Amino acid sequence: MRLLYTFLLYLLMPLVLLRLWWRGRRNPGYRQRTAERFGLYSSSFPDGCIWIHAVSVGESQATQPLMRWIGENLPDVPVVISTTTPTGADRVTQMYGDTVTHIYFPYDLPFAIRRALRTLRPRLMVVMETEIWPNLMHLSKETGIPVILANARLSAQSAKGYRRIRSLITPAIKNFAAIAAQNHQDAERFVALGADRQRVHVCGSVKFDVRIPASVREHGELLRAAWGTGRHVWVAASTHPGEDELLLDVHKSILEKYPEALLVLTPRHPERFNEVAALVDRQGFSFCRRSESPVCKQASQVYLGDTMGELTVFFAAADVAFVAGSLMPVGGHNVLEPASLGLPVIVGPHMKNFLGITQLMLDAGALVQVADSSELARVLLELFDNAEQRTAMGQTGLDVVEQNQGALDCVAELLTQSLKGSSS
Repeated sequence: MRLLYTFLLYLLMPLVLLRLWWRGRRNPGYRQRTAERFGLYSSSFPDGCIWIHAVSVGESQATQPLMRWIGENLPDVPVVISTTTPTGADRVTQMYGDTVTHIYFPYDLPFAIRRALRTLRPRLMVVMETEIWPNLMHLSKETGIPVILANARLSAQSAKGYRRIRSLITPAIKNFAAIAAQNHQDAERFVALGADRQRVHVCGSVKFDVRIPASVREHGELLRAAWGTGRHVWVAASTHPGEDELLLDVHKSILEKYPEALLVLTPRHPERFNEVAALVDRQGFSFCRRSESPVCKQASQVYLGDTMGELTVFFAAADVAFVAGSLMPVGGHNVLEPASLGLPVIVGPHMKNFLGITQLMLDAGALVQVADSSELARVLLELFDNAEQRTAMGQTGLDVVEQNQGALDCVAELLTQSLKGSSS
């Protein structure tokens, strides 16, 4: 089955490259360093690195606790982080600078994977969340490189899809040295697909272990002072096409009652920044862009967050956070960052990528899930009307984050065991 998969991958490669070129029209990063996607790297790599693969921004963000542990416990071990998207690459650079080497992840073609493994010579590979590549797993096993699937999640829908190609996926899953699942349901789905139960561990989500630097809070306070401490501020975080229009309509409803209110609108992908700016302008809002105006005018109704890596600062300056990718069937984004800053959190109906965390916060009363934009407007007004409720929800969110920390210790133990095994 893997041979057929590889044959089909070769056949599809012209379309893959065409799509890469097409996406590069809006984000030139997709057209850069294309050779790396075939395992051709210009950098030289020291022997014995740890290779961490994080697809895009969310997975890159989730590497922070792991990188902190490696820095504290394995300071002499070099780290290479790969991403699939340019936005993920940008986030890696923003977080770690030149302390790590960034590469683009190679396509799952045997020659590209072999070349990458031969060039990097990793002692261990860590794959974040759910990336199961048959040729990567086969060749890693063949060359004796242990691979850990960290912060692993597998939705019921994804598991159903994988079952259709079980003869391809099961051998790949069996080759993981360890799977650190986020919850029991994820763990059982991996086992049902053929993972060795002894190698599947329920660790929780390392996203609970992310630390918010004091500098972020301080920056947020300064930003809020510039915006005006007496106004109501909400962040619409990581928006996708179709959501911005709905959120601007919601903000119009907010402005009817609170004319001084400010919406901090942050599109998920940088190639949409200009598009969203034009939309805000057409809608008649007074607005400014973060890239052009570090300090937003107090008369502005919308502040467009058209920079990368500053979302946490925006959260630190706001009263309420709406986490987007959830009004449209995208699957939602990480709700733990605003919760760890003590903000009440609102999401839409589509949170399949974060079902466990969403339900946990929902049960605790730290999060409100709305059915549509009309309900979002109503809930926002309720929270703006009630400072005590905002504070109580925010504190509950902080409690949930603190009570569920510890996944990093579990993942770190699996890394330690795998490193010992690879060096013996």
